[in-house]
Amino acid sequence: MCGIVGYLGPRPAVPILVQGLERLEYRGYDSAGIAVLNGGGLVVEKSAGKLHVLKSRLNGNLAGARVGIGHTRWATHGRPSDVNAHPHLDCTGRIAVVHNGIIENYQELRQELAAKGHRFISETDTEVLAHLVEEFYAGDLLQAVFKMLPVLRGSYALAVMSADHPRELVGARQDSPLIVGLAAGETYLASDIPALLPYTRDNYILENGEVAWITPGEVTVYDADGSRKSKEVFHVAWDLQAAEKGGYAHFMLKEIHEQPRALRDTLAGRLQDDGRVRLEGVNFTPEEAAALEKVAIIACGTAHYAGMVGKYLLEKLLRLPVEDDVASEFRYREPILNEHTLGLVISQSGETADTLASLREAKKAGAPVLAITNVVGSSVAREADHVIYTWAGPEIAVASTKAYLTQVASLYLLALHLGEKRSHAPWAQEIAGGLKDLPGQVEEVLKLEPRIKELAGRIAPHEHAFFIGRGLDYPVSLEGSLKLKEISYLHAEAYAAGELKHGTLALIEEGTPVIALATQAELLEKMLSNIKEVKARGAWVLALTQEGNTAVAEEADAVLYLPPVPSILAPAVTVVPLQLLAYYTAVARGCDVDKPRNLAKSVTVE
Repeated sequence: MCGIVGYLGPRPAVPILVQGLERLEYRGYDSAGIAVLNGGGLVVEKSAGKLHVLKSRLNGNLAGARVGIGHTRWATHGRPSDVNAHPHLDCTGRIAVVHNGIIENYQELRQELAAKGHRFISETDTEVLAHLVEEFYAGDLLQAVFKMLPVLRGSYALAVMSADHPRELVGARQDSPLIVGLAAGETYLASDIPALLPYTRDNYILENGEVAWITPGEVTVYDADGSRKSKEVFHVAWDLQAAEKGGYAHFMLKEIHEQPRALRDTLAGRLQDDGRVRLEGVNFTPEEAAALEKVAIIACGTAHYAGMVGKYLLEKLLRLPVEDDVASEFRYREPILNEHTLGLVISQSGETADTLASLREAKKAGAPVLAITNVVGSSVAREADHVIYTWAGPEIAVASTKAYLTQVASLYLLALHLGEKRSHAPWAQEIAGGLKDLPGQVEEVLKLEPRIKELAGRIAPHEHAFFIGRGLDYPVSLEGSLKLKEISYLHAEAYAAGELKHGTLALIEEGTPVIALATQAELLEKMLSNIKEVKARGAWVLALTQEGNTAVAEEADAVLYLPPVPSILAPAVTVVPLQLLAYYTAVARGCDVDKPRNLAKSVTVE
């Protein structure tokens, strides 16, 4: 859950490494470092804290370095500190390693190596790798790495360099992403494509078990048994400005405003005029679709709340029973799966560790697996039987916005597709027509931004807030609550509104902000009663409802009126003002919106 950058070529390495790390900051980190070959030896600079601390320690004496590796770390083994920051060295100081992932057997390896005389200075699992390479090294760096890998248990993306091999880097991947960038006379390594966009758009995406031997301008890829592999070049078509703020104060705000475009991209070419859906990458036959008896939705965090929306949709529209699970629980609870259960995994990055492990458990049980992800070539996308790409584009802010909305849109598309395959879609044209209108309706919601900013100022001074909703409004309230607490650090909880009387009302005090979602027409009267309940205890209520629901205004202190979208499509519209509310509350509280404390974008460890 961190970032790797490597460079080998004719240009100064330090600026390339630092700029690459800056483009990986969105992944979350608490320390950073680089190792470069300079004057015949390895020079390592690393520090706890943000990249500006590392940059302050770099000087012009490293201008001659032409090869190096860099890393941003999110602490798993050992606290954030200068010593625990990557890169890590062997005993001789001539081998350096950076690593993403977790080495599960590092303690026993550390004990074995210490017994042989190796000296450790950090608390990390990664330092073991540098000493293992040293232990196996007999003049060939690549072979030393090959001998090390079978000893490891766990996940890794790693880059290795040696002062004795000034024109080589070695990269390896198992369950953590790693790509190799290709250019004339120079070669790159990185955890993610944005790090390399200024330098190359041609990449090899390494698969599990693959090892890359890198020399200037050349790359040889091997599989786990040492056989050479032929790789296809993946050409990146992204505009470089897609990874920049584009004039907005924060990436999160930019990405909120990109949602109409993201929705259009997600729906483009997939919705037909007659309500039919074409989903490239989803290949169910009518017989396979008809044979499905259950759906298991598996995801984490924001993707899990998107999945909860999917549960409501698939059960209501397809009459299929659906279980929705947090991936970290699913993989350990021995779920009941078979070939008639669709495993539906959702992950923005496609590398979420718990979700990926759950996908593998579902496949072991014989279940067909469909993935919804944003990242082409990600592990989830490659390992699933079917895949729907969300086409949200790069999402830099840690707090997910457009990824969530495009996941929800993809779930609507999936419902349409399965309904067609199962010959059970009398609602298809209505849903398809509503989906086509969603980008424009989100644009209308974004016009509420000044009013939402004002309301955020009303919420920001408080330390507690509550979200309530019924039906499809309930999972959206969970996502709104998550957004508020993860970026504003204001304690927020979401409840199914009917549960208020079962204990939650005890938490309502005079002036407590309650955000009430009231977009479900069949539940509106019930929701009005719940608003009255919290108002009677002194709550300040902000309600979200469609235009025309004037009864809500009679009960709430403030109302945000949304476009008149059908109830079943309301989640795709209702979440947007909640994102803006969280954003402006965080800004009012002086929080670092794009990099909330203790969080990371891509959770590639348990």
